[in-house]
This record gives sequence, structure tokens and C-alpha cells, in this order.
Amino acid sequence: MDTRVLRQNLRDSDRYFRRGFGRDAEVTPILQDEYQGHLVQQIRAQQFRMVRGDVTIHLAEAFGFCWGVERAIAMAYETRRQFPAEPIWITNEIIHNPSVNDNLRQMGVQFIPVLDQGQKDFSVVGEGDVVILPAFGASVQEMELLHRKECVIVDTTCPWVSKVWNRVGKHQKGGYTSIIHGKYKHEETIATSSHTDKYLIVLNLEEAEYVADYILHGGDREAFLTRFQAACSPGFDPDQDLAHIGIANQTTMLKGETEAIGKLFERTMMRKYGPNNLYERFLSFNTICDATQERQDAMFDLVKEKLDLMVVIGGFNSSNTTHLQEIAIEYNIPSYHIDSAERIGPGNRVVHKPLSHDLNYLEIQENWLPAGRITVGITSGASTPDRAVSDVIAKIFAIKEAHANVEDAAGTRV
Repeated sequence: MDTRVLRQNLRDSDRYFRRGFGRDAEVTPILQDEYQGHLVQQIRAQQFRMVRGDVTIHLAEAFGFCWGVERAIAMAYETRRQFPAEPIWITNEIIHNPSVNDNLRQMGVQFIPVLDQGQKDFSVVGEGDVVILPAFGASVQEMELLHRKECVIVDTTCPWVSKVWNRVGKHQKGGYTSIIHGKYKHEETIATSSHTDKYLIVLNLEEAEYVADYILHGGDREAFLTRFQAACSPGFDPDQDLAHIGIANQTTMLKGETEAIGKLFERTMMRKYGPNNLYERFLSFNTICDATQERQDAMFDLVKEKLDLMVVIGGFNSSNTTHLQEIAIEYNIPSYHIDSAERIGPGNRVVHKPLSHDLNYLEIQENWLPAGRITVGITSGASTPDRAVSDVIAKIFAIKEAHANVEDAAGTRV
């Protein structure tokens, strides 16, 4: 399948929309009402710091909704108003935030069902139905299927993701295998890998080092294929397909690790084939999105403050949110990843997702806010609305105020 031809055919179609429907004036007040947070606006106005009672809040200077997320949500809201009576489907969560996706369901946007084997059941989509592609994008196979069904396609794919697709397309055209730094089950990486015939997905630097060692020294081919059986293209041959490689990434990965992986493979190919042949054998390009980079940089600034704990707010399946928590843990700051204020309470307790566990594993932490004066760092992923952040901060203030009142009544407060 020629992905460039498919994408051009989509762009030429009068059933394909990538720029919304010009209904900004209708949806903007609704989006502001549903997703803005007044408390967050106050803290921003106070140089990202607020003191109330025993609590000092330090807010990261870059957090929450990015432009690509705002664009995707606005386009979905416009779609419902453009097609008020038609069936509307979406191929995945539009972003990794439960409240946003629940709002779409309440608007009558239906999510493509997933079968037991993990495959999507597109048989529910009728000829000519309206289908939204989420901010993560959709695979080439899904786009081709929807195009054949003559669906109205509303494409909210983030331009940064499309940029990566162009990159791996150039890899394929030049005969390079794309090594993609990402999570092979993530919707974005699934979409990206569909734009090239040869790819290998590495999760982290450890997996990249394993591949680099194989390039230099060879090894057990079957062990290699077993390790990456779910993370490589069909028919992948490590003895043939790693001779020419190009680096790409899921746009929400940790910037420093992506850079380290790129430099590792650059050194590896130089050692294997010599410096004079490097650019014939190796291509690299940084495709971490600006918003992800800004939030990670702001997090690195935030952890330099004297914090008693960190709260990271975002969907549990949000890659960029998870990487923010990794930074807090790297700096030995007690951290709690929650997806909404509903995870706090009753009383001084929190239900949170530890970093090292799967999506369905949550822990309960009693007395998570220490007694006395505390300083709390707050950040959120690019899919998290300001209202969710405001609600979390309000609950923290309320818990500490209630405890201070109890301590005052008992005469135990210092």
C-alpha cells in the first residue's frame, strides 16, 4: 500500500476534514466552561505559586492542555454540531483523559468496539457514517477501510504526529528500517509503524542497547525475534533489516531517553560501518513534540524546589503524564499519579497509580498529606484540562484546612 497516495486521496476527497468546520464561536464558550479552572488561573497570575493556610502550591510553568489537544477536542465538538443527527464514531479515545472522553460519549459520539483479540470491530460503521480520527492518529489500514466505506472522516491527528509519519515515510523510501522509540501498544506508535514496511519498536534505552549489541556482534536470532515479536514488522529479519536504520519516536516519550537512544545508534552504526559510511547507514531526526518537551523542562525546574510531595495529574494511560512522574521519582520526591480529584478522599487518603504497575493496578495511601506546613508540586499531562488541576488543588486545600482546624481545637498545632 502506498501511504502517500492514500493520504493524498484523502486530502482530495470532499468527505475528509482536517481543519474543522468554522464553528469556533459556537464551541469555544462551551469548552471554556467545561475545561477551564479558575483556581489555576489565579495561581498562574501569582507566578505559579499560591499559599493558603499550611499549604504552598508550586505549579509547573508548563502543564496541561497543549495546542494539539485543544484543537482535537474543539474539532470533535464542532463535528457534533455540524452533524447533529448523524451517527458519529471515533476510532480511539480522542486523548488520554477520562472526563473528556466521557463528555464525548454524552454528546452521542460512539467509540469503535474492541473485540476479545484486541481488534477493533469496524463492522458497526455504516457506509457514509461520520468518523473522527483522534489526536494520536489512526493506522493506514483503518484510514483505507474508512475511505472505502465512503465515511466522512474528521481527522484531528496532531500535526506533530503527522510529522513523524513523514519521517518514517522517508525512511521507507530510502530503504531504511525505522527504529521507533515508543510503546508498541500505544495508539500513536501503532499508527506511526503502519506508515512503513520495516520497523522495530524499542521501549527504552535498555532495549536499544540490546539491539545495538546485536548490530555489532550478532547473536541469537530466535531470541531477538521472541523478544520483539509484538514490536516489529511482519517478516522482520535482524540479520538483514538493521543494516540501514532511521530513528523516530512516539512524540510523548521522555526527551532525554530519545536523545540517548539516537546517539547510541549513531555510535553503533559508525563503529559497524565506519564514519565515512555513517550517513548512508543512519538517519536521525528529533520528533519529540514541543509541548511534551516544554512540560518535561518545566518539571525539571519544578523538582529543584523544596517539595514535600508531587502530584501528577493525567490519564493513567497517558504516556506524557507517566514520564512526568518518572522525573519526580528520579529526584526522590514522593509522587502520586491520579487522573482526577475523585481519587482524593474521603478524608486524607488518595487512590493513585504507582509508576511500575499496569493500568489496572491502583494503591490506596492513607494520610498522604503530611501534618503541618507542606509544599506541594503540581503538574499535569498534555491531555489534562485545567479544571481537573483546579479540583485537585481545591481538595488539597480543603483537607489541610480541616486538619488544621482539628489540631487547633485539640491545642496540638504548632
